[in-house]
Amino acid sequence: MPASQPIPTLAWFDIDDPASSSLDDLAQRYQLHPLEIEDCRHGRQRAKTDEHENYIFCVFKHLHPDRGIDFDDADIFVGRDFIITVHTPADRIDRVRARAVEEKITRVDRLFYILLDEIVDGYLPVLDKLSDETSEIESSVLEHPDPVMLKRIFELKRKLIEFRREANAMREVVNTLMRREGGILGDDLDPYLRDVYDHLIRTVDLIETYRDLLTGSLDIYLSAVANRTNEVMKVLTIYGTVALPLIIITGFFGMNLPLPFQHSPHALAYTIGIMALSTVAVLIYFKVKRWF
Repeated sequence: MPASQPIPTLAWFDIDDPASSSLDDLAQRYQLHPLEIEDCRHGRQRAKTDEHENYIFCVFKHLHPDRGIDFDDADIFVGRDFIITVHTPADRIDRVRARAVEEKITRVDRLFYILLDEIVDGYLPVLDKLSDETSEIESSVLEHPDPVMLKRIFELKRKLIEFRREANAMREVVNTLMRREGGILGDDLDPYLRDVYDHLIRTVDLIETYRDLLTGSLDIYLSAVANRTNEVMKVLTIYGTVALPLIIITGFFGMNLPLPFQHSPHALAYTIGIMALSTVAVLIYFKVKRWF
């Protein structure tokens, strides 16, 4: 499939399929490094940026808000008079094109900033979902401390670890772009890049906050399970202790020896009375000690 030009007035070439021969044609035209072309085709690269004399190559991590923590690569080559985007099919390009047309963008470096900004803005809806899920876990962990809740906590923690790794890498990329002096990107983009950098810092901070909250929820879960176990053990201990005098008395009177009241017609009533009194005495003792 040939490369498309989303905005005819700009040298913006968009390639949906990294295996397309159009990428080879553009690489030959603009003298792109073959290792970076290989990175585009292999995918699953870490977020990074490499600056050359005639262009900058960036790998950004695009997040699908409707698929949880699912990142894919957005590979971008930006030169002084061209920009090439290589990505899997996504609606993000349509939003970038609409925004570029609305703002009447005529510079490829400004278009590069819009692409970066849209990718980073895509993190916020996922952060909101993670916030809601974390709050839900916090509110229900005490009421339902079961294995299903424990599984949810660990799954969400894994998602946050993945999110933090990619967001940290993106933060380093933007930091590198901010610190370059002159070159492909205009100096007037520095305030905009700093704004994106601030968004990434806020994203990482929120992720760390959610991780801390989940760690607290895990501690609450473990405490609730321990308390439940203690309650069960306390009840069983009380039952066993209450039954202990009864076992002793019945065992005592079950011996084949001469015993008090053995020949009395009221022996059974006396035995039952002693058992009842011992049970009441044990319960009163527990109540005085406030063991239940």
